[in-house]
Amino acid sequence: MSIQIYNTLSKSKEDFVPIEPGKVKMYVCGPTVYNYIHIGNARPMIVFDTVRRYLEHKGYEVNYVSNFTDVDDKIIKKANEEGVDSEVISQRFIAECKKDMQALNVKPATTHPQATQEIDGMLEMIETLIHKNHAYPVPDGTVYFRTRSFPGYGKLSHKNLDDLRGGNRSLLVTGEDQKEDPLDFVLWKPKKEGEPSWESPWCDGRPGWHIECSVMSKRYLGEEIDIHAGGEDLIFPHHENEIAQSEAANGKPFAKYWMHNAFLNIDNRKMSKSAGNFFTVREILEKYDPQVLRFFMLSAHYRSPLNFSAELMEAAKNGYERIATSVENLNYLIGKGVSGEPTSSERSGELTEEEKELLREAASYEEKFDEVMDDDFNTADALSVIFELVKFCNTKAAEPHSKAFLEALKAKILGLADICGLIVERKEEMLDEEIEALIEERQAARKAKNYGRADQIRSELLEKGILLEDTREGVKWKRA
Repeated sequence: MSIQIYNTLSKSKEDFVPIEPGKVKMYVCGPTVYNYIHIGNARPMIVFDTVRRYLEHKGYEVNYVSNFTDVDDKIIKKANEEGVDSEVISQRFIAECKKDMQALNVKPATTHPQATQEIDGMLEMIETLIHKNHAYPVPDGTVYFRTRSFPGYGKLSHKNLDDLRGGNRSLLVTGEDQKEDPLDFVLWKPKKEGEPSWESPWCDGRPGWHIECSVMSKRYLGEEIDIHAGGEDLIFPHHENEIAQSEAANGKPFAKYWMHNAFLNIDNRKMSKSAGNFFTVREILEKYDPQVLRFFMLSAHYRSPLNFSAELMEAAKNGYERIATSVENLNYLIGKGVSGEPTSSERSGELTEEEKELLREAASYEEKFDEVMDDDFNTADALSVIFELVKFCNTKAAEPHSKAFLEALKAKILGLADICGLIVERKEEMLDEEIEALIEERQAARKAKNYGRADQIRSELLEKGILLEDTREGVKWKRA
């Protein structure tokens, strides 16, 4: 069976056929970096990291691009509040975002472009759109995209342009009176006092949000890509506008498959800062192992709404512990060795015929795992298959078997868990004095401006489940 992907564009499942055999070009919209990432940001990061891992498991070479939006009103506001440049804020929270991604075992993207480093490409695409009569500048230097000049506008969100004009204000911005049409959207806007800006043929200013991803996707993946993904809140207007810009400028289809994860709710309410039901990843990791949060995010199909609650997190913790405990038990038995007099096959490291047959039975769970993941990356069912494999392994490990057989069982659990990005083999805990010694070494490295070694120590501790927090009172640490 081939992989099937639910394509938002066609509103149906389609067989996955990449543009270039054996290779996948995938773009995932990343966060705006003005604060620590919240658990809503974490869902697409984890979901599409798992999609990437599964595609790699199936033998594809995946070029995975995920951006950081590092120029935005929220970033500028925070920078002005702190009396620093916007770059200080964005670089701080890019670094913090990467720490959270590492804790959640999200693989680094092939490329993590930043909007402010791609301004030249944005100017070039805007000039192309003006030349092709898809965009126009107005006297104050703002450049707008002519929405009605692109006949396919609305094909992703399945919205009608006339309906949009009649009631939906998602595209309307200040300066609307300068527009030829209320539905036209901004490609470039003039600078304001206290804002970063760049020179352009129209005015000193900065790009509109939508043009960023069109340009970064083109630069790092090409004019046509296989998969474009993000949260369902991006379907309109962001992804709709990306399609219009990219296809109008390049004259080619932009992305073959559009994937969108559903919202994350908290206590059955939409996550919202104003409602007070809003958590950062850091806050959750103070209470739970990062792998428990990842397990929770994969416990529902990515297109289904997911409700965050203490009860469901405890259920996720129990589910994760079930797998990790099975691996711990296998490690214990492997270290203990087989009981009784070893057979000739055990001495030679070979499997018995009975063990070979049992491993063929275990392989059926791997096949079943692939079947459910082939069906639009159904991670909820994939976790259920891992539980079935764990039960099988627990039952067979209770019987006398060779070390080689037990190691093979363990490898099967680890293999499926790794495709889901779950680290289920716990590392040996570090002693407090070992942690304190590394923290002292890190402090000395920072004092000597050896930031590479300081970051390396933080990463080493994170891999051991030790979280560091730099405070005014010094470095605090805790076990995840």
